[in-house]
Amino acid sequence: MTTEAVETADGAGPLAATRNPSAGSVAGQPARGEPGGIAESSCSLIELSIVLPCLNEAETLATCVRKAQDSLLRLGVTGEVVVADNGSTDGSQEIARAHGARVVDVPRRGYGAALSAGILAAHGEYVLMADADDSYALDDLGDFVDALRSGAELVMGNRFKGGIEAGAMPFLHRYLGNPVLSKMGRVLFGIPVRDFHCGIRAFRRDRMIALGLRTSGMEFASEMVVRSSLAQLRICEVPTTLRPDGRSRSPHLRTWRDGWRHLRFLLAFSPRWLLYYPSLALQAVGLAGLVWLAVGPHVVGGIGFGPHSMLACATMFMLGVQGLGLAVIARSYASHLGLLLPSARLARVVSRFSLERGLLVGGSLSLLGVGCFLAALTSWGATGFGALNTADTMQVPIIGMVLTVTGFQVIIVSFTMALTRIGED
Repeated sequence: MTTEAVETADGAGPLAATRNPSAGSVAGQPARGEPGGIAESSCSLIELSIVLPCLNEAETLATCVRKAQDSLLRLGVTGEVVVADNGSTDGSQEIARAHGARVVDVPRRGYGAALSAGILAAHGEYVLMADADDSYALDDLGDFVDALRSGAELVMGNRFKGGIEAGAMPFLHRYLGNPVLSKMGRVLFGIPVRDFHCGIRAFRRDRMIALGLRTSGMEFASEMVVRSSLAQLRICEVPTTLRPDGRSRSPHLRTWRDGWRHLRFLLAFSPRWLLYYPSLALQAVGLAGLVWLAVGPHVVGGIGFGPHSMLACATMFMLGVQGLGLAVIARSYASHLGLLLPSARLARVVSRFSLERGLLVGGSLSLLGVGCFLAALTSWGATGFGALNTADTMQVPIIGMVLTVTGFQVIIVSFTMALTRIGED
């Protein structure tokens, strides 16, 4: 991936942004006095489809459609405006058709569901998506078109570079939500995009469809960027202006609910940061504590560390083992489904660590653990099964517990990995 800072449907037919000098009409719309509508080949000539998800946007929809059409005309781009309607009850569909947009009815609710349907129904080589609340600069699309024509496969708008007008973005979104989530996207996935959740963006339609985007809610915006990066699409950013929402009602976006959905998606698509690294840290600290306390209690700075501390270290180590196993399974299965790119290192490890070897290693660890319990039982028997001094006798059973549970986890992970690889042998 390279990044450049270039800071089915019904209704009306496609809007082509070239005027017919003889008829005085916009190609793709009926000229005055003409009985017909769209030329048969118009769909194949469309370069840019502007897709607007819509749910009760009667106040601003006409303005957005008009701005999009005017922008296409001004740029000389053959295009169309597609309104992906999510079940509006305020007459938005009729408004869209009356202003020359094509309407796609989307029964499945959700921002992502509406956009997915609109993208599939679009006829253009390129698609530009934007909200229908009149907050995005649909009248200024030149940078997006130029970037697409220059070879970019996903062009992200950057509101922080283009300008955010007073009252256009809530304080929490501007100074907490967007910066934090954008930073996480850069850290977790190495995507150098500064405005991860800008709602206006453009892309090659075929590339985006090939990704097989799945989410139906607001996290669709995150999925698009993450999956594009993982597929090594060429991504760039262009400045865009954000204006205050033109509606009188509150927006569909819910700060905490939708913020959490974005965060959850980012973490779910990064088993390395969600599970792998935290599990390695737990294992390292837990194992160091186990080794240190296996020989007996210690006092550091007047603080005593004994069997209770050793039990806490054992818990940390076993949680780390479980998390590491889950990280390997999640990463392998995501690659199997095509959600994440295959990892060469993981493939090498998995190829060497067959089910049979996993059973051998796991079984051996479990047997060692059982041996520790037997040794502790023998020691207890030598005292006549009487009361024991906890500080002197708990180390061996704790080690036995760690070995037994770890061995069992290795066996479970081995079987699960074998299930995910059925048909590959």
